[in-house]
Amino acid sequence: MPQPRYELIEDKRAIIDRRAIAEQIAALKDGPTLRNECCRLLGEALAAGRAEIGRRILADPARGRAHAAATSWMTDQLVRLIHDLAVERLIPRGNPTKAERLSLVALGGYGRGEMAPFSDVDLMFLIPGPRAPFCEQVIETILYLLWDLKLKVGQSSRTPAEVIALAKGDMSVRTAMLEGRFVWGDRALNEEVAVRFRKEVVAGTTAEFVAAKLAERDERHRRMGDSRYVVEPNVKDGKGGLRDLHTLYWIGQYIHQVNSPAELVGAGLLSREEYRRFDRAERFFWSVRCLLHLTAGRAEERLGFDHQRQISTAMHYADRPGKSAVERFMHFYFLQAKTVGDLTGVFLAHLDEQIAQKGRRFGLPAFFRRSRKLSGFVVDRGRLSIPRDDYFAEQPARLVEIFALAAREAMEIHPTAMRAAARDAKLVDQVRDDPEANRCFLATLTARVPDLALRWMNEAGVFGRFVPDFGRVVAQMQFDMYHHYTVDEHTIRAVGLLAAIERGELSDDHPLATALFRQIGSRRALYVAVLLHDIAKGRGGDHSQLGAEVALKLCPRLGLDPAETEMVSWLVRHHLLISNTAFKRDLADPKTIDDFANIVQSMERLRLLLMLTVVDIRAVGPGTWNDWKRRLLTALFDAAEERLRLGHKERGRSEQVMVKVEALGAAMGWNRRERDRYGERLPDSYWLAESDESIVANARQVAALEPGQISILVGSGDEGATLVTVFAPDREGLFFRICAGLASAGASIIDARIHTTRDGMALDNLLVQDSQGRAYSDKRLRGRLAKALEGALDGPPPLLPTRLVEPRQAAFSVAPSVIVAERASRRTTVVEVHAADRPALLARLTQAIHEQGLLIHSAHISTYGERAVDTFYLTRGDRQKLLAADIEALRGGLLAAAAQPERAEAA
Repeated sequence: MPQPRYELIEDKRAIIDRRAIAEQIAALKDGPTLRNECCRLLGEALAAGRAEIGRRILADPARGRAHAAATSWMTDQLVRLIHDLAVERLIPRGNPTKAERLSLVALGGYGRGEMAPFSDVDLMFLIPGPRAPFCEQVIETILYLLWDLKLKVGQSSRTPAEVIALAKGDMSVRTAMLEGRFVWGDRALNEEVAVRFRKEVVAGTTAEFVAAKLAERDERHRRMGDSRYVVEPNVKDGKGGLRDLHTLYWIGQYIHQVNSPAELVGAGLLSREEYRRFDRAERFFWSVRCLLHLTAGRAEERLGFDHQRQISTAMHYADRPGKSAVERFMHFYFLQAKTVGDLTGVFLAHLDEQIAQKGRRFGLPAFFRRSRKLSGFVVDRGRLSIPRDDYFAEQPARLVEIFALAAREAMEIHPTAMRAAARDAKLVDQVRDDPEANRCFLATLTARVPDLALRWMNEAGVFGRFVPDFGRVVAQMQFDMYHHYTVDEHTIRAVGLLAAIERGELSDDHPLATALFRQIGSRRALYVAVLLHDIAKGRGGDHSQLGAEVALKLCPRLGLDPAETEMVSWLVRHHLLISNTAFKRDLADPKTIDDFANIVQSMERLRLLLMLTVVDIRAVGPGTWNDWKRRLLTALFDAAEERLRLGHKERGRSEQVMVKVEALGAAMGWNRRERDRYGERLPDSYWLAESDESIVANARQVAALEPGQISILVGSGDEGATLVTVFAPDREGLFFRICAGLASAGASIIDARIHTTRDGMALDNLLVQDSQGRAYSDKRLRGRLAKALEGALDGPPPLLPTRLVEPRQAAFSVAPSVIVAERASRRTTVVEVHAADRPALLARLTQAIHEQGLLIHSAHISTYGERAVDTFYLTRGDRQKLLAADIEALRGGLLAAAAQPERAEAA
C-alpha cells in the first residue's frame, strides 16, 4: 500500500483543522437545515485550505511535492468529515450488521497522496456484499456532498469479488488498485481486499503487467507527439513527464511491493545516484504542475505558451544574455524530461535482468542469450552492448564508434551501454580532434537511418560534448508558436527526414527533392548542412551568419575537404533564402528570379538548398508542410533552374505572353480573333504571374458573363488552398473590401494576385485557407465565402472582427515593423510588414494602403506561428513607384494597423 508523503507538510492545521470543523458540525442542531449548514462550513474550509495551499505554492514553488501532498491531505480530511456526517447525523443507524460496512479507498494520484490543486478525487466505495440499502444511502449522500463542494469525483462502488474480477481483466483497474489507499470507514474490509489482490491478481503476472504498462506508455507517447521536446509539453502525460516516472514506480510496486520511490534503490532497480536524479525530476515536475493548475485556475496539464511566462516568473527564472527567463525555464524542463528518459532505460535494463526468462527478454521478441562480438562490442540478445564496464574509459573514441555501429547495423543499444556512455560522456572531450572518432561521427550522420542513433547519442550526452556547438542548443526551446520542438530535436528530425527522402520513402510528398538526390555531388555536405543549419540559435545574433562561421571551423575537423566546407558554410548562411523568396516575393516578377539566381549561382547549390529547405520546414512540426508550399518552392526552383542553365531568360517577355495566349486559345477553342482580343484585354503582368490552370479557369469565368457583370468563383482547393476569383468593375478600395469580406467569413488569405483589364475590370485571384490551414472542401462553406464576398462588394464595407487574440498568442509580443525593399522590383515598390498574426490583419493593412491612395498589384502572405509577414507590391495611382514622401506616410498607416492589441483586450 502506498505511503503518502504527508510528513512533508508543515503546519497542517493552517490548511484545514478537521477537529475544529467536526466540533462546529457537532454544535449544529438536527433539522432540515443541517445539511446546508454543514455544506457551508465544509465549503468555507475547502476555500480556505485551497487559498493557503495556493499561498504556499507561490511563496515556495520548489516544494511542489509538499504542496501536492497538502492537497491530498486536505482532501482526506474533507472526505472523513463528510463520511462521519453521513453515517452519524444524516443517515444514522442502530446496530450495524456485517453487510452495513463501508470502506473509502483513494485511487490514482489521490491514492499515492499526490494531488495538484484541481486534480480529480478518485474514490472507491468498498462494500462487503450486494448493495445494502444503508450503504447505498451513505454513498449517495457522500457523493452529493462532494459534488456540492464543486469537486470533480471519479467514483465506483465495488464488492471485494468485483474488485478482484475487474482487476484480472482490466489493466487500468489493476493499476488503480495497486495505488489503493485506505482513507476512512471499515479498515478491515480494505485490508481483506489488499491481501486478495496480491494473492489472486498480482502473483505470477509480473511479465504481463510490465508488458502492458510499457505498451500503454508507448501509446500515450504517440498521442502526445512521441517526443520529449515538444514546446508545449504535457506535464502529466507527455513523454518524459510525471506519468513516465509513475510507470517506473508502478512496476516497482507490482514486482517488489515498494511503498515509495526511494525503495526502488533497495529493490535493485535504481542506484542511489539514479534515484537522486529521479527525485530531482519528480520534485521539479510537481512544482510545475502545481503552479500550472494554480495559474490556470483549473485542472490543466498542457504547459502552454500562455502559462510558461507566468510559471518561469513564479519559479524566479531571470533573463540572461541571448536567452530569456522563459527559455531558461523551458531549457531546464527539457533537461529533466531527458533525465526521465535516461532513467527509464536504466530501470528497464535492471528489470530485464531480474525478470527475464533464461535466454529471453520480457514482452519483446526472443533472442538467444549467447553473446557475439562486433568490432569489439558485444551483441547481447540483439542489442549492442559493451564487454566490460571500463570499455569506454580504455578508448574514449568508442563513445562515438558505438553509435556509428548502431546506425550501420540498425541495432538497438543496450541500456547498460547507454548508462555507461552517459556516465563517461565527458571522456569524449579527449578525442574531439581524433580523425577516427570524427570519421565515426560522420558515418553516423550519413548512415541510411541516422536519426535514431543520433537521438541515442544525444540522450547519452555524447553528441553535445563531441560537438560543443550542438551542446549549446540541446533542450533549447524556441519560444514561438511556429516551432513545435526544441532546436536539437528539430535538427535530428530534419536529418531523419533527409535520409527518408534519400531512401525514396517520401516521394509522394516530395517528388522534386527525391529526384534531386540522384543528381547531387555533395551528399556529405548536405547532411552536415542540415545538422548545422540552426546550430547558432540563441546566440543573440543572426543565426545563419553565426552558423556559417561555425561550419568553417567544424567541417575540416569532421573530415570534409575545403570545397565541401565552403558549400556547407554557404548553405547554412543562406538556408532561409528559398523560403523567404518563395513565400514573400512575387515569383512572376523577373527581378525576383534575377536576384535569387545571382545569389545561388550554381545548380548544385540550388539542388542542395531546395532539399535543405524542404526538411527544415517539415521538421518544424505537424502541419507546417502543405501542397501550397510545395508548389511555390517548385515554381521558384524551376524558374531559377532555367535562369542558371541558360544564363539568361529563355524567351523575352512578349514571347512568353504570346505562348500563354496561344495555349489558352487552343484550350478554349477560340479562333485567332477571339484569342487576340482576350489577350490584348489583359496586361503582360497577368500572363506572366498566373499558372496555366488559373488562366483557363479565369477565361471560362469571364467568357460566361455579360459586359459589366460581377462574378465570384470559389474553387474546390485541390492544391491545399482554395482559389477565389473576383471579376468586377475596378474601383478604389476594392481589394480592401475583398479582404474584409473574406475575414468576416473566417478565411485566411495566403496569396493574392491583383490585375486590372484594359477596359477597367478587376480580375483578382486569391488563395485562401480555413482556420486550420486547409482548403475549403465543404461545398456549403465555399458558398458562405461567396456570399460574404457578394455582401462586401455590393454593400458598405463589412465590419472587421474584434481585435482580440487567443490566450496563447497573448503570451507573445511582436513589435510591428515595415521594411521597404526599393530594389526588389523594377516596376513596383515592395513593402514587407511584420506583425502579430490575428483575424483581419490583412484587411486592416489593405485598408491603410487604400487610405493612402496606392494600388496593390500582388500580395504574399506568410504566417510563422504568432508572427505574420505580409508583402505588398505597390505603385502610386499613376502606376509609378512610390516616392520617399509616399513611403513615410504609408509606414505610419501600416504600423498603426499592425499594432498588437493590448493584452487586457486579449484577456
